[in-house]
Amino acid sequence: MAITADDVALEDIIPISTDFAVVEVSSPEELAVVGADTRIRISFLEYEVELRLPFGSQTRLFLSEVNRAWSDVCKASSQAPKFEWLDKYQKNTKGTGSVTQAFAPIGSKITRLSLRRKSGKTSDQKGAVEKDIASSSNGDLQKSKTPSSQESREDRDDLVRSSSHTASNKAQILAMPQFGLRDNLIRCELLKNEELYTYREDFSFFLGTYNVNGQTPKESLGPWLSSTVDPPDIYCVGFQELDLSKEAFFFSDTPKELEWTKAVGEGLHPEAKYALVKLVRLVGIMLLFYIKKEHAEFISDIEAETVGTGIMGRMGNKGAVAIRFHFHNSDICVVNCHLAAHTEEYERRNQDFKDICSRLQFRQLDPNQPPLTIMKHDVIMWIGDLNYRISEVDADYVKDLISKKDFETLHNLDQLKVQIDEKAVFVGFKEGEINFQPTYKYDTGSDLWDTSEKCRVPAWCDRILWKGKNIKQKHYKSHMALKTSDHKPVSSLLVIGIKRVNAEAYKKTFEEIVRNIDKMENECIPSVTLSKREFHFKDVKFMQHQAETLSLFNDGQVPCQFEFIQKPNETTYCKPWLTANPPKGFIAQGGSVEIDLEVFVNRTTAPELNSGKEQIEDILVLHLERGKDFFISVTGNYMPSCYGTSIRSLCQIREPIQDMPQDALYNMLTMPETDTCGEKILDIPKELWMMVDHLFRNAIKQEDIFQQPGLRSEFSDIRDCLDTGMPDSLPGSNHSVAEALLLFLDALPEPVVPYSFYQQCLECCTSASLCVKVISMLPQCHQNVFNYIAAFLRELLKNSAQNRLEVNILTTIFASLILRSPTKQDLTEKRKTQEFFHHFLVHGSSDREAVPS
Repeated sequence: MAITADDVALEDIIPISTDFAVVEVSSPEELAVVGADTRIRISFLEYEVELRLPFGSQTRLFLSEVNRAWSDVCKASSQAPKFEWLDKYQKNTKGTGSVTQAFAPIGSKITRLSLRRKSGKTSDQKGAVEKDIASSSNGDLQKSKTPSSQESREDRDDLVRSSSHTASNKAQILAMPQFGLRDNLIRCELLKNEELYTYREDFSFFLGTYNVNGQTPKESLGPWLSSTVDPPDIYCVGFQELDLSKEAFFFSDTPKELEWTKAVGEGLHPEAKYALVKLVRLVGIMLLFYIKKEHAEFISDIEAETVGTGIMGRMGNKGAVAIRFHFHNSDICVVNCHLAAHTEEYERRNQDFKDICSRLQFRQLDPNQPPLTIMKHDVIMWIGDLNYRISEVDADYVKDLISKKDFETLHNLDQLKVQIDEKAVFVGFKEGEINFQPTYKYDTGSDLWDTSEKCRVPAWCDRILWKGKNIKQKHYKSHMALKTSDHKPVSSLLVIGIKRVNAEAYKKTFEEIVRNIDKMENECIPSVTLSKREFHFKDVKFMQHQAETLSLFNDGQVPCQFEFIQKPNETTYCKPWLTANPPKGFIAQGGSVEIDLEVFVNRTTAPELNSGKEQIEDILVLHLERGKDFFISVTGNYMPSCYGTSIRSLCQIREPIQDMPQDALYNMLTMPETDTCGEKILDIPKELWMMVDHLFRNAIKQEDIFQQPGLRSEFSDIRDCLDTGMPDSLPGSNHSVAEALLLFLDALPEPVVPYSFYQQCLECCTSASLCVKVISMLPQCHQNVFNYIAAFLRELLKNSAQNRLEVNILTTIFASLILRSPTKQDLTEKRKTQEFFHHFLVHGSSDREAVPS
């Protein structure tokens, strides 16, 4: 599964020409399963490749684009394109493997089935599409025989159009890319008058969450999943800690995905037939979405996304997975999360929730539309191991209240309830009354509370919340019969009033809106008033978000469409440290919209700002469709930071970086690497020494160091201390200092092992002596930093019994920061960099230096 763009590699290209064909090869059995994957065969000349495409909107979009491209080729000319570039490309990539990865960005799952030479084609077969396909809203495939490529174009386009939407979601058709301003007006009016052509019908949603503690299914899930009298219409089942192995943490595959999916399928209500619509997983967090087969045709626009909130905000051991979909005429989002652990870390859990809400985004079918966030849905259902605990009381007191079934008193001590009451998290969400005992922590295989040495306080870690209108909860309970894990599963049955479309009323409303728009079209030019045109951001700092609000008011006579556009000779509408959210949109007559102008400096943009080569200065061009352009000035002052400054420069700066006169700092940061001005430089950056020394003195035995994330507010304090002075000790928790160290290494413009030595490191990774030799050739300050960090990590490993660190964990985390590739790094290179760095943690360098004091 591709998690980020870095996980996708282009291996081969098939040109779409008259020699191209796409054929559906799904078996009748597969076609009978609503929501099943689609198998297709793509061919070009003598090559064939079979692909398995996931059910959902991404497949529909992909197949529609392929069909449109093929039709355009046939329409443009009877002479096939020559594709001269292809021969050159294939020479460069010969033997690289399958075509599969070329299609990877269009979905979360594409399975390579086969790639083989064909025995040949007859001339009348070339370019013919034996079975033209387009995935419909319910996953079924439409097929038509086409005698030739030229004659089939009209039929193909009709198929694409008819398969895009069903009658149940006609109101969304105007979101498709081919529609412009006029259709945006129609869509806006349709949404405003939705009550004229929609009605509500109740559907039951079974929500379940279970932290399985890395176990395999040992018992039937029926007592949990089939606990309702009537079969639910939809199941959303979430798991956490599906696999606790190190392999699952660092790689995406785990056999337990199939084992638990099979167990869920067998545990669903026996009185109905269900289709598995979507599965999404991030390490051990998995979400399964099932629907009654009779409802499947009304599901569309299915998207799945993941976001990790572990160390450095990237690791997937904590985070969330989510599925969004359109059901009849309602947009629904289901989130399954696993938040930070430990009783005292409730602020970290609050931060995880906010990160998930802001970072988890779903792309829309229309690429011109901004991504959808979780909160942009009619109904939001949130399940998972939220990890909020019962605090400020001991275990005996909690167990006494449980024995008395005094859950009300106990719930008042629940961290999640306290944080919701303080409006710190889940604002606007609801949770049913809790009248079941805490679901964590039990001895595995029993109903006994934790008898281990830690004797953890029982808590309601596993929760289900929702947000939206016309929702009623029928039950909210735990299921004590299941004993596989140290958690108990939880379920909730929600009855939700879903909007459905009355086709006759829709048609009448649509026609009336079109008549009204016809009357007012071209009457006047769009006009807006801006709240201000100059924005200044004061004291911008590394990884510290700042935002200002630009308000637009439509004072014209017609609705208008706006967009920030590129300036001449520029590829984007703004500098990389600036974002306008939203960058485009629609304003009804008399309406207004707020645009957040956000400034955020990261590892990519910090070096140029530190050196003065780049300033916080930009001009945004706001364009009105059929109207005029507005110019918006954005300025600010950036506070130089050790983050994003080279090792060499930091070794030359003896005072805090922000104490240096700006001109002197810029001169030093732009000085050639070989020029030392005759001054003795520091062995290592003082900022690096401060962080490592702090951890060496305070965190050598800290449990989960470099695995548990810190707090963002504490990182800000640490960064400010490093940039402005040298206190006796750094502020914040040990975890925050550890994360600050990782971020420091990640932000270096030139990594600890300079890019020019990267290839040598890969080539000698199997020999410890050669690895040591390469490090001895590094520039002195880089060599010092490498040996210093390696020595510190070896000290950590000496205390592994207390801090629970393993050499493979440290190797994986630090190798990716210390040996960064100047280009994209594939999996083989990642393993070689880990093997290289592994030598220094196990054996040390030649002189086996100690951690400097």
